[in-house]
Amino acid sequence: MEFLVRQENNLPQLPTDEAAQIKSAERTYAQELRDRGILKRLWRIPGTRTAVGWYEVEDATELHDVLSNLPTFPWQSITVEALATHPQEQVLAGSNPSKAAKE
Repeated sequence: MEFLVRQENNLPQLPTDEAAQIKSAERTYAQELRDRGILKRLWRIPGTRTAVGWYEVEDATELHDVLSNLPTFPWQSITVEALATHPQEQVLAGSNPSKAAKE
């Protein structure tokens, strides 16, 4: 299943070395998720401490496990939207582009 996840980072003011350690662990974990094919894309919302990610996992329970293991999870406000394939995408994925344009 695919999910769109909005993560607002509410990390409090911490000692510099502690904040750096948490951020480093977060980057390492995100790379692990990318390597495993779970985190497909990640965007920042300009001017905010919010990121939007496209995740692909077996089900919502796996997504919860993935998100709750984020080093910054205790300080995140997270919203999740399950994604379904739009009929237009199904047409494009199942045929060649020139055929889809004629239909």
